[in-house]
Amino acid sequence: MARTSSRTMYRRWRPLVAAVPALLAVGLLPAAEASAARTACEGRRLRVPGAERLVSHCLADLTTTGTRPLGLTNPEDYDKLQALDTVNPSHVPGIQLDGYFPDTSTTNTNNGWNHDSQFVIRLPEHWNGGLVVAGPPGTRRQYANDQIISDQVLARGFAYAATDKGNTGPELYKDGDEPGDAMMEWHLRVAQLTVAAKQVAAKHYGKAPTRTYAAGLSAAGYLVRWQLEHYPQLYTGGIDWNGLLLTRDEPALLTNLPPALRAYPRWDRHEPGAAEAMYAAGYPKGSEKLWKAHYYTLWDSLQRTIREELDPDYDGAAQGGTPFCPEGTGAGCDTDYDYAARPDSVHDAVERVSLTGHITRPLITIQGTFDVLLPITRTGDVYDRMVNDSGRGDLHRYYRIENGTHTDGFYDLAKDVVRPMQPCFNTAFDDLVAWTTKGATPPPSHTLPRAADDTTTGCAL
Repeated sequence: MARTSSRTMYRRWRPLVAAVPALLAVGLLPAAEASAARTACEGRRLRVPGAERLVSHCLADLTTTGTRPLGLTNPEDYDKLQALDTVNPSHVPGIQLDGYFPDTSTTNTNNGWNHDSQFVIRLPEHWNGGLVVAGPPGTRRQYANDQIISDQVLARGFAYAATDKGNTGPELYKDGDEPGDAMMEWHLRVAQLTVAAKQVAAKHYGKAPTRTYAAGLSAAGYLVRWQLEHYPQLYTGGIDWNGLLLTRDEPALLTNLPPALRAYPRWDRHEPGAAEAMYAAGYPKGSEKLWKAHYYTLWDSLQRTIREELDPDYDGAAQGGTPFCPEGTGAGCDTDYDYAARPDSVHDAVERVSLTGHITRPLITIQGTFDVLLPITRTGDVYDRMVNDSGRGDLHRYYRIENGTHTDGFYDLAKDVVRPMQPCFNTAFDDLVAWTTKGATPPPSHTLPRAADDTTTGCAL
């Protein structure tokens, strides 16, 4: 299947792109025709500006405890993102709105719609005046954060909104014409939903949110940083958790994963020098127990997906590369991919979606030192330096969580090695709110040592 034609992309994005400058200036998107839904609990109609389809539900509980039995979330979206013994809050009554914005791609099958740019908005009955907006990690969909973010912030009284980023799944690179188109849509869809959710909250509660936060894990952490760099007018602050980093010279994944794909099979065969090659690529000593699961479930697939999105010519007319091609295969094999040797046009495509570190709103970053998808020395440490180099260090707090890994599902695989990071996200989020509403300065950036009794319930920064 070929990428969408540039003419189709232009028709699809023209209204959205044209609206962005205006929405940044006034904080609102022009109201568009949208399906309206009657809420049984209030008997009044709510609109999501710009939505093409909308369904509403009045619920006794907006958290996954309440939505999962009703089929109003999708557990596949958040599978293995949270440690099994994590106890989430529940019993948050309110309204859930599910729908989608106009789009031509169809990778998202949630709700039986086969339509991208799906979103979910949750409006708790007992509202604290705030809004949290998130995108999904990796190639997941709009319910991916339901346990790790939505449940947590709803229990604190925040309204919550999430988007699928406009394309999902391992073939997201088919959505667009030019390299980077699919990823650029991610940022536009987050901004679009943020503005729409603000309007919905204002209509529902009778006043606009007084504070709005961007939050996200992994690829969605990258979205948080981008929003604070490019669309800061929409937000009070942000929190990113193990965020993806893309820069022209060192795009994470494209430079981190090929060395791992080459060295891991040799390490698994106990060949001399293989461990040293893994350590040199950024995968820390002590994290070895995590490597096998990442090799078979994440490294190869994400390398091929992101590379196809940003460097589609590498494998010629083929799309998505060859899974687990052995080292030494040569051109077209992602195991042998050498970003530095690729043409300037590839580096230009990466630069198009790269971060700068020039944030203009408060940002808290948490990253695990045992993150073996996005090694911390190649991602979090680098972005912190970028923020400081841009002269924005006073707006950033960076907490390195010792023995934290990319997602807490790996805690169940290696409890002797990994600590859960969900509690650290919860604490960091509360610190962000206090920082931006009460002027309570968070602790200075530092590495948080692993405590002997760390659990899924506590994390003091």
